[in-house]
Amino acid sequence: MRGDLFDLEEERLGEEIKKRGAEVVLLQLPDGLKPLAARLASIVERAGASVIISGEPCYGACDVALAEARELNADLIIHYGHTMMLKDLDIPTIYFEAHAKISVEKAVRRAIGLLKPWRRIGLVTTVQHVENLEAARRILSSAGKEVYVGKASEILYPGQVLGCNYINAKVISSNVEAFLFVGGGRFHPLGLALATMKPVVAADPFEDRAYSLNGDAKRILKRRWAEIEEARKAETYGVIIGLKPGQKRLKEAFKVKKKIEEMRKKAYLISLREITDQKLRNFQEFEAYINTACPRISIDEASAFRQPVLTLKEAYVMLGEISWEKLLEEGII
Repeated sequence: MRGDLFDLEEERLGEEIKKRGAEVVLLQLPDGLKPLAARLASIVERAGASVIISGEPCYGACDVALAEARELNADLIIHYGHTMMLKDLDIPTIYFEAHAKISVEKAVRRAIGLLKPWRRIGLVTTVQHVENLEAARRILSSAGKEVYVGKASEILYPGQVLGCNYINAKVISSNVEAFLFVGGGRFHPLGLALATMKPVVAADPFEDRAYSLNGDAKRILKRRWAEIEEARKAETYGVIIGLKPGQKRLKEAFKVKKKIEEMRKKAYLISLREITDQKLRNFQEFEAYINTACPRISIDEASAFRQPVLTLKEAYVMLGEISWEKLLEEGII
């Protein structure tokens, strides 16, 4: 990973450290930016602060390393790669969005052929490419497409989505026939397909290619229905409470626990910071799990779990509160 692919705002980084008089800084980066950790840590040190690089995974804007910072007595967190989601944190946190400095035009042009069956196209991206959406819109418009960009969230740029938040896509979903996602990796466009149930084409500027996500989405939906059906057979459930700052949903966990017990079955609450099959295997009496933390853990890591791990929405399908058809209409994310 070369630093010249992203705007790291290095000058701003040094200025923020000096302005705040920070003594110990915790530097938090997603895995894709971790190769740049030493470069950024050197800037923090030159600005007069001690720096500790977090080696823990960082899954998104919801995953600010507050507990880690407390244990290390850090007085400032520098969080790279995401827009601000959490406010009023007890440890000051500065978000650096790391916008990409790579052209998206070739990849978008490659997507035109895959978008041929549809005229009305929704345009979606991550924070790294929000500045490139206008260029993408022009290319699509010149190809005869009617382009829509959604804006329904105060914390997101127009057209921006998160791995668990596709509101900017959902708000225009009824107006479009398909979506074009601009950005790297399959994680976000796959989530877009599952959130909107519309055809999705991805234009990846890092790999200079375009591809469809439709087959992936169909396979996952088939697997999710099978997981729900398997979970129905359970008599004892573990209800998982996520401990990451933006994933802790205590109220929802207690509510679904009560619903399960109303079905004359047993349910117990489990708190976890990292939700893995290895940790769940310690609880041998539980036959299935309800995950109230990040829904992408259940969906993207399904093959890694020995037992069904349903999302909260899927749990209510299992409990008969909503139908599978209604879930598909709303989007499973």
